[in-house]
Amino acid sequence: MSLSFFIARRLINGKSTNKRLSGPVIKVATAAVALGVAVMIVSVSVGMGFKKEIRDKLVGFGTHIQVTNFDLNQSYETNPIPDDAEFCSELSKIDGIRNIQPYIIKPGIIKTTDAIQGIALKGINSKFDTTFISSIMEEGHCIAMPDTTKSLDIMLSRSLADLLKLNIGDAVRMYFIQDGIRARKFTLTGIFNSHFPEFDEKMAFVDMRQLAQLNNWSTNQISGYEVLLTDFDKMDAVTADISYITSSYVGPDDTFLRVQNIHEMQPQMFGWLALLDTNIIVILALIIAVAGLNMVSGFLILILENTNMIGILKSMGCRNGTIRHVFIHMAVYIIGRGMIFGNIIGLALCIVQQHTGLIALDPSSYYLDTVPIMLSPIWIILLNIGTMILTSMMLILPSLVISRITPAKSIRFN
Repeated sequence: MSLSFFIARRLINGKSTNKRLSGPVIKVATAAVALGVAVMIVSVSVGMGFKKEIRDKLVGFGTHIQVTNFDLNQSYETNPIPDDAEFCSELSKIDGIRNIQPYIIKPGIIKTTDAIQGIALKGINSKFDTTFISSIMEEGHCIAMPDTTKSLDIMLSRSLADLLKLNIGDAVRMYFIQDGIRARKFTLTGIFNSHFPEFDEKMAFVDMRQLAQLNNWSTNQISGYEVLLTDFDKMDAVTADISYITSSYVGPDDTFLRVQNIHEMQPQMFGWLALLDTNIIVILALIIAVAGLNMVSGFLILILENTNMIGILKSMGCRNGTIRHVFIHMAVYIIGRGMIFGNIIGLALCIVQQHTGLIALDPSSYYLDTVPIMLSPIWIILLNIGTMILTSMMLILPSLVISRITPAKSIRFN
């Protein structure tokens, strides 16, 4: 055991001399570090959780990558592309693709006795991944997809169902303006709620074959393909691979294809989410700065209170470096102890919120009904390592004060 470590342990345990400030200073500094680490863990977990929940909702309604007709049409009345099994087989060979699902989109009007509302119908089939829809389903069930007949089921959002005063099992009369007015009567079988007004207020789900018939399309014509990925972080690479395949594709009607990922389809939303990273970095920097300043002030108080001991050690031949190491060991002990308590408190708060949803949010403002939590072991480890390194480095400069203390004056210091 080194001399500096031995003295530091004696000082921490309060066995050297009867000091009045060392004990409270160590406790306050430890509490400051613990509070800072707990707040940082909660801040990062909430920030990452919020980004993940919003991103999952954007992907749930708009998928990772869309392949559509290469035209300038920006409306919901889309131009068809062929549902090409060979093309889908080629896409499925790309690493990272989880599912390829065709869809048809078409605008329509819902009319009830008391209200009228325009929406966009999204037609799906049995290949559609219903994991996201099932996760936000409040009542009823997803659309039934019989093989031989077209389903008349429809899924609406909670906001639309409440606006139109519709319940599960009610008839939903829709009108489509295309070469005159065409009508369809669906049955409401599912009500979902994503708390995302941009989608909830204008989107519903029906059998894709109904929309193909309304558009006078053949059974192998669709609005496009939705491509779901196994890893969101690989989206740019997969988009490039799909673009390479579609660049040489020409459909039977001289159809060319366009590839867009969710970043390109929702640039405003992802720009807004990117700002969260800046906010989190600012919060972490402020908390580390406050915790570091608390440690610096406590560190200087410990040096001041042990000035007599420093003078005695110097008179006995101890080097400045050895004495600095005494206080650095004490600081590392305080920081480490504070980080342990901070991790316990921060993780406990996050786990409780994650499993109970104790703290609620206003969905109209935050798109979520509870505070989201995403615990990432890698981020927590990096957060602890960064906190230890940065706060320890902030103590190097104050420790140089020890070299300016002279034995003759310090031994008489009171």
